[in-house]
Amino acid sequence: MSYLNFIDGTWREGVTMAPNISPSDLSDVIGEFARADAAQAEEAIGAAAAAQPGWASLPPGERFAVLDRAGDELQARADELGELLAREEGKTRTEGTAEVKRASQILKFQAGETLRNPGEVLPSVRPGVEVLVSREPVGVVSIITPWNFPIAIPAWKIAPALAYGNCVVFKPAELVPASAWHLVDILHRAGLPAGVLNLVMGRGRDIGDILVGDPRVDAVSFTGSVDTGHRVLATAQAHGARVQLEMGGKNPLVICDDADLDAAVAGAREGAFGSTGQRCTASSRLIVTAGVHDAFVDRLSKAVDQITVGHALDAETTMGPVVDESQLAQDLRYIELATQQGATLVGGDLVEGRTKGHYLSPALALDTRNTDTINREEVFGPVASVIRVDDLDEAIEVANDTEFGLTSGVYTSSLSTSTRFRQQSTAGMVMVNLPTAGVDFHVPFGGRRGSSYGPREQGRGARDFYTTTKTTYVAS
Repeated sequence: MSYLNFIDGTWREGVTMAPNISPSDLSDVIGEFARADAAQAEEAIGAAAAAQPGWASLPPGERFAVLDRAGDELQARADELGELLAREEGKTRTEGTAEVKRASQILKFQAGETLRNPGEVLPSVRPGVEVLVSREPVGVVSIITPWNFPIAIPAWKIAPALAYGNCVVFKPAELVPASAWHLVDILHRAGLPAGVLNLVMGRGRDIGDILVGDPRVDAVSFTGSVDTGHRVLATAQAHGARVQLEMGGKNPLVICDDADLDAAVAGAREGAFGSTGQRCTASSRLIVTAGVHDAFVDRLSKAVDQITVGHALDAETTMGPVVDESQLAQDLRYIELATQQGATLVGGDLVEGRTKGHYLSPALALDTRNTDTINREEVFGPVASVIRVDDLDEAIEVANDTEFGLTSGVYTSSLSTSTRFRQQSTAGMVMVNLPTAGVDFHVPFGGRRGSSYGPREQGRGARDFYTTTKTTYVAS
């Protein structure tokens, strides 16, 4: 089946078509998806610019109704779309269904934000003058999303953009167009006017510069690699667009001597290897104090060995394949480099599945130093490392010694230890006795340093990016 781009309220053929192939079964072609060119990207931006004043002027209740209806359909189709998501991205069916449900929650929460967009009325320092402070939409927003959460991340960017009266040009990752296509189709049928949401699928090198650099684009929200994020920032700021970037993490999970080891092992396994480790919040650096290091490593090694790697749709599978051949090669390079730098490896082997796919067993690199490459660069796969430290002081120092700063976590039974870690961690999100991965949809998401740039995503924090402040003075 062929799937087209969506521009100005109509489905449009692309300049070429590309197959969407399942990483679980390389013979499983999910569909043929259109690729846009620069001219179509420009047309989409023009459609969004033309539609924006009308969409912004609608009563907020009408924007609420569209997002709420779309959220209802996502919830009703969670099993169907979760299976589709698992086929194209490789996470398990359970994880795929949960992600669709999360997208539904995001849309319905942001629907409510259309009615919760307060301003202020303040007295002026001058007699007889009243000051009104209000929030208005930014305008045209380009949204560029990654492949690892192919429906949740688009939802948490698109929903607030639309809720606050912006119009959107959306480019999903080339590897996962199917989930994006269905999200746009659902929002369109929920009642969006023509031009309010436009879908241009294809390669970043063909249309990325247009979506970021066109002067009609008022804001860009991007999630992806650090290098690409820096290029997006430079290009967008050249014409004054506001920019929001989420670019990754090298997240520490500290295991203290007084931790509940059963809980810590379960949290480390889920944080490191859930979603095949392909998430920016993954617990990729496991920092363990000396008193429990050996016991923790022994228990975690056994727990990791119990992970069943296989086809994303098989009931017994607990970890699906790596997303594609290129990512698999990257994972293997980092595993080899870790062993060359002295790590002892548990797992990290190619796995033969019932179908031909990109299967890799979870890898645990032991006896590593924080200066090793495996602990400095984001792998973005089912690869975690263990760093032994003497005590909490060293653990906090090592945890903060990274160019990233997305999320961090600690396992401890001490209130004072958890309080100290929470206060001294330099990550944007801190977890206590929880995996570093796993966040709520109604609170801000984002990090510091090399992980994030610009206002936070999700929750009420999204308003800071998708609206601009207007101050009005009124003489009585």
